[in-house]
Amino acid sequence: MRPACRLSSELLDYLTPMVQPGISTLELNDAAEEWTQQHGAISAPLGYPGPKGAIDFPKSICTSINEVVCHGIPNKKDILQSGDIVNIDVTPLLNSYHGDSSRTFLVGEVSPQARRLVEVTQKAMWKGIEAVKVGGRIGDIGAAIQEYAEAEGFSVVRDFVGHGVHRIFHAEPQIPHYGVRGKGKKIRPGMVFTIEPMLNEGTYDVELLADQWTAVTKDRKLSAQFEHTLAVTKAGVEVLTYLPTAVVA
Repeated sequence: MRPACRLSSELLDYLTPMVQPGISTLELNDAAEEWTQQHGAISAPLGYPGPKGAIDFPKSICTSINEVVCHGIPNKKDILQSGDIVNIDVTPLLNSYHGDSSRTFLVGEVSPQARRLVEVTQKAMWKGIEAVKVGGRIGDIGAAIQEYAEAEGFSVVRDFVGHGVHRIFHAEPQIPHYGVRGKGKKIRPGMVFTIEPMLNEGTYDVELLADQWTAVTKDRKLSAQFEHTLAVTKAGVEVLTYLPTAVVA
């Protein structure tokens, strides 16, 4: 898993300076696809099977702007504007293993509230990671995220959760970002999964657009997300998609 996960972090670093007002999400997608191929990997989202009645995912990354919670589809009409926030979610597939990570970026000059939402979301992800202990429970992760996020005045999306990941893109266990301490599956060495909280400015309710992929906040207020993939070992937790040299969004 380590090389694939390292590649995902390096890909996000590569895209970071491109996240500027005036660039389209399609341009970001195409740059990511070219970079991924150059590094001997393929883009796992491209062609990922869609839910019933939906097309397979048509692009290489997900780009979720402002009220888009997740699974935004890159296109030439979505041009980043100063004041936007955008989550970029990448999953290179390298040597049959997935590296899954995402960051939310500030585009140009954003409002204090948008900046605060992004900062709290990133901290909430780390609160969840810090709650991972051998012998603990999955519910400990969600409880840590929920307690912190709600204390800061934001809501935690229920409809989408973290997941196991390895040769399979989305596997067990599911990792809710809300919950009760002491509940859920026991955390054991050898588990590899993502923690990827989505925090909303308003309520946690979301809805799907007609493409059956793009999830947006029901009240159309802002949403932010950060994601890391981690491995549970006997010695503790290794965050596989974290690089000390990573560009901080």
